[in-house]
Amino acid sequence: MIGLPSTITACLFDLDGVLTSTATLHMQAWKQTFDDLLRRRDGGDFQPFTERDYTAYVDGRPRLDGVRTFLASRDIELPEGGQDDSPDAVTVHGVGTRKNDLVGRILEEQGVQPYAGSVRYLEAVERAGLAIGVVTSSANAVSVLSAAGLDRFVRARVDGNTISERGLRGKPAPDSFLACAEQLGVAAAHAAVFEDALAGVEAGKAGEFGYVVGVNRADQAGALHERGASTVVDDLAELLEESP
Repeated sequence: MIGLPSTITACLFDLDGVLTSTATLHMQAWKQTFDDLLRRRDGGDFQPFTERDYTAYVDGRPRLDGVRTFLASRDIELPEGGQDDSPDAVTVHGVGTRKNDLVGRILEEQGVQPYAGSVRYLEAVERAGLAIGVVTSSANAVSVLSAAGLDRFVRARVDGNTISERGLRGKPAPDSFLACAEQLGVAAAHAAVFEDALAGVEAGKAGEFGYVVGVNRADQAGALHERGASTVVDDLAELLEESP
Protein backbone atom coordinates (compact mmCIF):
# COMPACT_ATOMS: atom_id res chain seq x y z
CA MET A 1 0.00 0.00 0.00
CA ILE A 2 1.50 3.33 -1.06
CA GLY A 3 -1.53 5.56 -0.55
CA LEU A 4 -2.21 6.26 -4.23
CA PRO A 5 -5.09 5.43 -6.59
CA SER A 6 -4.68 2.17 -8.49
CA THR A 7 -4.58 4.12 -11.78
CA ILE A 8 -1.21 5.70 -10.89
CA THR A 9 1.80 4.09 -12.57
CA ALA A 10 4.47 6.76 -12.04
CA CYS A 11 5.54 9.08 -9.22
CA LEU A 12 7.11 12.48 -9.91
CA PHE A 13 8.91 13.91 -6.89
CA ASP A 14 10.14 17.40 -6.22
CA LEU A 15 13.60 17.23 -4.64
CA ASP A 16 14.27 20.01 -2.11
CA GLY A 17 11.81 19.73 0.77
CA VAL A 18 10.18 16.50 -0.47
CA LEU A 19 13.03 13.99 -0.73
CA THR A 20 15.82 15.96 0.96
CA SER A 21 16.06 18.64 3.63
CA THR A 22 17.98 20.92 1.27
CA ALA A 23 15.05 23.37 1.07
CA THR A 24 16.33 24.91 4.32
CA LEU A 25 19.77 25.35 2.73
CA HIS A 26 18.22 27.07 -0.29
CA MET A 27 16.27 29.35 2.04
CA GLN A 28 19.53 30.19 3.83
CA ALA A 29 21.28 31.01 0.55
CA TRP A 30 18.39 33.09 -0.76
CA LYS A 31 18.18 35.06 2.48
CA GLN A 32 21.86 35.92 2.49
CA THR A 33 21.78 36.87 -1.18
CA PHE A 34 18.68 39.06 -1.00
CA ASP A 35 19.52 40.63 2.37
CA ASP A 36 22.90 41.76 1.04
CA LEU A 37 21.18 43.31 -1.99
CA LEU A 38 18.43 44.94 0.07
CA ARG A 39 20.87 46.44 2.57
CA ARG A 40 22.81 48.11 -0.22
CA ARG A 41 19.63 49.49 -1.82
CA ASP A 42 17.46 50.36 1.17
CA GLY A 43 19.95 51.57 3.75
CA GLY A 44 18.10 52.49 6.96
CA ASP A 45 14.78 51.22 5.54
CA PHE A 46 16.12 47.68 5.19
CA GLN A 47 13.38 45.04 5.38
CA PRO A 48 14.92 41.55 5.42
CA PHE A 49 13.98 38.60 3.24
CA THR A 50 11.71 36.33 5.29
CA GLU A 51 10.51 32.75 5.28
CA ARG A 52 7.16 34.07 4.06
CA ASP A 53 8.94 35.70 1.11
CA TYR A 54 10.64 32.40 0.34
CA THR A 55 7.34 30.50 0.37
CA ALA A 56 5.40 33.09 -1.63
CA TYR A 57 7.90 34.20 -4.24
CA VAL A 58 10.82 31.78 -4.55
CA ASP A 59 10.07 28.25 -3.38
CA GLY A 60 9.69 25.80 -6.27
CA ARG A 61 10.39 28.33 -9.03
CA PRO A 62 13.38 28.33 -11.38
CA ARG A 63 16.18 30.45 -9.93
CA LEU A 64 15.80 33.47 -12.23
CA ASP A 65 12.02 33.43 -11.91
CA GLY A 66 12.48 33.49 -8.13
CA VAL A 67 14.74 36.54 -8.42
CA ARG A 68 12.28 38.37 -10.65
CA THR A 69 9.20 37.49 -8.58
CA PHE A 70 10.70 38.49 -5.23
CA LEU A 71 12.20 41.74 -6.54
CA ALA A 72 8.84 42.65 -8.10
CA SER A 73 7.22 42.18 -4.67
CA ARG A 74 9.55 44.90 -3.39
CA ASP A 75 9.05 47.12 -6.46
CA ILE A 76 12.68 46.63 -7.47
CA GLU A 77 13.67 46.46 -11.12
CA LEU A 78 17.08 45.23 -12.20
CA PRO A 79 18.47 44.75 -15.70
CA GLU A 80 18.32 41.16 -16.86
CA GLY A 81 22.01 40.87 -17.68
CA GLY A 82 23.22 37.59 -19.15
CA GLN A 83 24.47 34.12 -18.29
CA ASP A 84 28.07 35.34 -18.15
CA ASP A 85 27.36 37.94 -15.44
CA SER A 86 29.62 37.66 -12.40
CA PRO A 87 28.12 37.03 -8.94
CA ASP A 88 28.81 40.68 -8.16
CA ALA A 89 26.75 42.03 -11.06
CA VAL A 90 23.62 43.91 -9.96
CA THR A 91 21.44 42.16 -12.51
CA VAL A 92 18.85 39.39 -12.39
CA HIS A 93 21.44 36.91 -13.69
CA GLY A 94 24.09 38.22 -11.30
CA VAL A 95 21.82 37.78 -8.27
CA GLY A 96 20.89 34.28 -9.45
CA THR A 97 24.54 33.34 -9.92
CA ARG A 98 25.44 34.68 -6.48
CA LYS A 99 22.72 32.56 -4.89
CA ASN A 100 23.77 29.45 -6.81
CA ASP A 101 27.41 29.85 -5.83
CA LEU A 102 26.42 30.31 -2.21
CA VAL A 103 24.16 27.26 -2.06
CA GLY A 104 26.97 25.19 -3.59
CA ARG A 105 29.27 26.22 -0.76
CA ILE A 106 26.60 25.52 1.86
CA LEU A 107 25.95 22.05 0.42
CA GLU A 108 29.68 21.27 0.59
CA GLU A 109 29.91 22.42 4.19
CA GLN A 110 26.69 20.92 5.56
CA GLY A 111 26.10 17.91 3.29
CA VAL A 112 22.79 16.45 2.13
CA GLN A 113 20.38 14.38 4.20
CA PRO A 114 17.33 12.64 2.73
CA TYR A 115 14.20 12.45 4.84
CA ALA A 116 14.01 8.96 6.35
CA GLY A 117 10.29 8.74 5.60
CA SER A 118 10.93 9.69 1.98
CA VAL A 119 13.52 6.93 1.60
CA ARG A 120 11.04 4.40 3.02
CA TYR A 121 8.42 5.64 0.58
CA LEU A 122 10.74 5.48 -2.43
CA GLU A 123 11.61 1.91 -1.51
CA ALA A 124 7.90 1.03 -1.30
CA VAL A 125 7.15 2.72 -4.63
CA GLU A 126 10.01 0.84 -6.26
CA ARG A 127 8.78 -2.48 -4.83
CA ALA A 128 5.30 -1.70 -6.15
CA GLY A 129 6.77 -1.38 -9.66
CA LEU A 130 5.94 2.28 -10.27
CA ALA A 131 8.29 4.47 -12.31
CA ILE A 132 10.09 7.21 -10.37
CA GLY A 133 11.04 10.63 -11.69
CA VAL A 134 12.45 13.78 -10.08
CA VAL A 135 11.30 17.25 -11.10
CA THR A 136 13.14 20.20 -9.59
CA SER A 137 13.99 23.77 -10.42
CA SER A 138 17.44 23.25 -8.89
CA ALA A 139 20.47 23.13 -11.15
CA ASN A 140 22.25 21.05 -8.49
CA ALA A 141 19.97 18.02 -8.72
CA VAL A 142 22.58 15.52 -9.93
CA SER A 143 25.01 16.24 -7.09
CA VAL A 144 22.24 16.40 -4.47
CA LEU A 145 20.71 13.07 -5.54
CA SER A 146 24.13 11.43 -5.54
CA ALA A 147 25.14 12.86 -2.16
CA ALA A 148 21.83 11.75 -0.63
CA GLY A 149 22.12 8.24 -2.14
CA LEU A 150 18.82 8.62 -3.98
CA ASP A 151 20.01 8.48 -7.59
CA ARG A 152 19.54 4.69 -7.60
CA PHE A 153 15.75 5.19 -7.56
CA VAL A 154 15.46 7.76 -10.34
CA ARG A 155 14.56 6.72 -13.90
CA ALA A 156 13.91 10.23 -15.25
CA ARG A 157 15.01 13.71 -14.18
CA VAL A 158 13.96 17.21 -15.19
CA ASP A 159 15.97 19.88 -13.37
CA GLY A 160 16.93 23.52 -13.66
CA ASN A 161 19.39 22.75 -16.43
CA THR A 162 16.73 20.88 -18.43
CA ILE A 163 14.28 23.73 -17.96
CA SER A 164 16.81 26.24 -19.26
CA GLU A 165 18.01 24.11 -22.18
CA ARG A 166 14.50 23.27 -23.39
CA GLY A 167 12.96 26.66 -22.68
CA LEU A 168 10.31 25.15 -20.40
CA ARG A 169 8.14 27.38 -18.28
CA GLY A 170 8.90 26.96 -14.59
CA LYS A 171 6.46 26.08 -11.83
CA PRO A 172 3.61 26.98 -11.33
CA ALA A 173 3.35 26.08 -15.03
CA PRO A 174 3.16 22.28 -15.45
CA ASP A 175 5.80 22.02 -18.20
CA SER A 176 8.57 20.40 -16.14
CA PHE A 177 6.28 17.73 -14.70
CA LEU A 178 4.80 17.02 -18.12
CA ALA A 179 8.31 16.69 -19.58
CA CYS A 180 9.28 14.16 -16.91
CA ALA A 181 6.09 12.15 -17.45
CA GLU A 182 6.92 12.13 -21.16
CA GLN A 183 10.42 10.80 -20.42
CA LEU A 184 8.80 7.94 -18.49
CA GLY A 185 6.23 7.32 -21.24
CA VAL A 186 3.33 7.95 -18.84
CA ALA A 187 0.24 10.11 -19.37
CA ALA A 188 -0.31 12.86 -16.79
CA ALA A 189 -3.55 11.20 -15.69
CA HIS A 190 -1.55 8.16 -14.57
CA ALA A 191 1.18 10.05 -12.71
CA ALA A 192 1.26 11.42 -9.17
CA VAL A 193 3.03 14.66 -8.26
CA PHE A 194 4.71 15.12 -4.85
CA GLU A 195 5.40 18.74 -3.88
CA ASP A 196 6.02 20.88 -0.80
CA ALA A 197 5.93 24.22 -2.64
CA LEU A 198 2.69 26.01 -3.41
CA ALA A 199 3.90 26.72 -6.95
CA GLY A 200 4.62 23.01 -7.42
CA VAL A 201 1.18 21.94 -6.24
CA GLU A 202 -0.33 24.49 -8.62
CA ALA A 203 1.74 22.95 -11.41
CA GLY A 204 0.42 19.48 -10.60
CA LYS A 205 -3.14 20.71 -10.74
CA ALA A 206 -2.59 22.73 -13.92
CA GLY A 207 -1.12 19.67 -15.63
CA GLU A 208 -4.19 17.58 -14.72
CA PHE A 209 -2.10 14.91 -13.05
CA GLY A 210 -3.89 11.93 -11.60
CA TYR A 211 -2.98 12.70 -7.98
CA VAL A 212 -1.17 15.55 -6.24
CA VAL A 213 0.43 14.99 -2.83
CA GLY A 214 1.20 18.12 -0.84
CA VAL A 215 4.06 17.67 1.65
CA ASN A 216 3.57 20.03 4.57
CA ARG A 217 7.10 21.05 5.55
CA ALA A 218 6.26 24.74 6.14
CA ASP A 219 3.02 24.62 8.16
CA GLN A 220 0.86 25.47 5.16
CA ALA A 221 -1.47 22.46 4.90
CA GLY A 222 -4.52 24.63 4.21
CA ALA A 223 -2.78 26.52 1.41
CA LEU A 224 -1.57 23.27 -0.17
CA HIS A 225 -5.16 21.98 -0.24
CA GLU A 226 -6.39 25.28 -1.67
CA ARG A 227 -3.81 25.24 -4.46
CA GLY A 228 -4.90 21.78 -5.61
CA ALA A 229 -3.39 19.01 -3.48
CA SER A 230 -5.43 15.80 -3.50
CA THR A 231 -4.06 15.00 -0.04
CA VAL A 232 -1.59 16.62 2.36
CA VAL A 233 0.86 14.79 4.62
CA ASP A 234 3.62 15.91 6.97
CA ASP A 235 5.87 13.04 5.87
CA LEU A 236 5.70 10.67 2.89
CA ALA A 237 5.81 7.65 5.19
CA GLU A 238 2.24 8.53 6.25
CA LEU A 239 1.10 7.41 2.80
CA LEU A 240 2.24 3.86 3.53
CA GLU A 241 -0.65 3.59 5.96
CA GLU A 242 -3.32 5.28 3.83
CA SER A 243 -5.64 4.39 0.99
CA PRO A 244 -7.17 7.27 -1.00
